[in-house]
Amino acid sequence: MEKNISVSVVIPAHNEENYIKRCITSVRRSAKRFGGRVEIIIVCNRCTDRTEELAKQLGAVVLHNEERCIAQVRNTGIQAAKGKVIVTMDCDNRMTESTLSEIWYWMKSGRFIGGGAPMRFERYSFPLWCNDLLCRFGFALTGCYCGIFWAERSVWNAIGGFSNLRAMEDVATARKLKQYARKRGKHYGCLKKNFLINSTRKFDDRGDWLYFRLAFRNAGAMVRAAFGDTRDMEQLIDELFYDYKPQKENQPCGCQ
Repeated sequence: MEKNISVSVVIPAHNEENYIKRCITSVRRSAKRFGGRVEIIIVCNRCTDRTEELAKQLGAVVLHNEERCIAQVRNTGIQAAKGKVIVTMDCDNRMTESTLSEIWYWMKSGRFIGGGAPMRFERYSFPLWCNDLLCRFGFALTGCYCGIFWAERSVWNAIGGFSNLRAMEDVATARKLKQYARKRGKHYGCLKKNFLINSTRKFDDRGDWLYFRLAFRNAGAMVRAAFGDTRDMEQLIDELFYDYKPQKENQPCGCQ
């Protein structure tokens, strides 16, 4: 039966009980439109809530990785995946209905080794439009599309999975995939008709100017990190990701 799995979707999760249902629901809808066999792998990372319980209720494969490194969490799922194509995304985000169909189309064309996807916020305001435009400019300039990653299992094996970084592992991995594509005479692409629905939960919690404020307040830490002193940046990464605790109760959007 393993040979019949077309796509594996790997989703890391750290205390995502408020978001896991809508994420998995979006994958199920896309899988139904696609028609091939799809497995969903949830990699629980230091979960203390009902994430694992809900994932199992929703029919996902559940794995565990307790490392404080998101790349290692993702790679745990990639290493266990049985699909011909492996897709990754975050648990608070969603994919659009034809995402898996479009990924399969581009992979079957033989022109691409993999790719990313455009990202759109689930709601917008002026600062979120600024964030969106910065992301679009960065992606267009570098070609390092992130959000949803997709590639054949053999490609993930060839590049060693995600770059072993605690933050910005997505950009580093996109660069690796682009380099691998050039060596093979193929392309690292981006979905044209589908996109990632990007969660705004941290903006909802801490304000829509969050990342602009952080960049201003932590400019010194960023400069020091560029010269090799990463202590302050490591502390910031822990605060924003690995030890993140909402300042107010999250109210997730319903499945769409």
